[in-house]
Amino acid sequence: MLVRNNASKFGENAGKVWHVIASNGQVTIDQLRSETGLSEKDLYAAVGWLARENKVKKDHEWYRLDDTNLDDEIGTTAGKVYKILDIWEQADVTTIERLSDQSNEEIYAAIGWLAREDKIASQSDQKFSLKY
Repeated sequence: MLVRNNASKFGENAGKVWHVIASNGQVTIDQLRSETGLSEKDLYAAVGWLARENKVKKDHEWYRLDDTNLDDEIGTTAGKVYKILDIWEQADVTTIERLSDQSNEEIYAAIGWLAREDKIASQSDQKFSLKY
């Protein structure tokens, strides 16, 4: 059973992040967390969504609106997450972290990237699977 449409959830969160960055010019992840009220996982998924849309750039600890420079970082991890889910069919973040050798933040950014592509579904037990 799907908890919520990923495009809706991650898109709304990406909109919150976009609005904070647009209002401030550039912000740190801590400022984004404080001003959006999003959990760490939702925040990184929103950044992944915006990176897939080519709307957010990261310079050291600062995020700003611009053509993304996160393609290699998040896109590569998204490819790993996709491959894991293609093989395993369903997995939680802890399993994906272990199999991909990526951090929690990197996994959630990749999940946001895949959500923007409408390629991933989340289950009520916090497991993810591919949409076919």
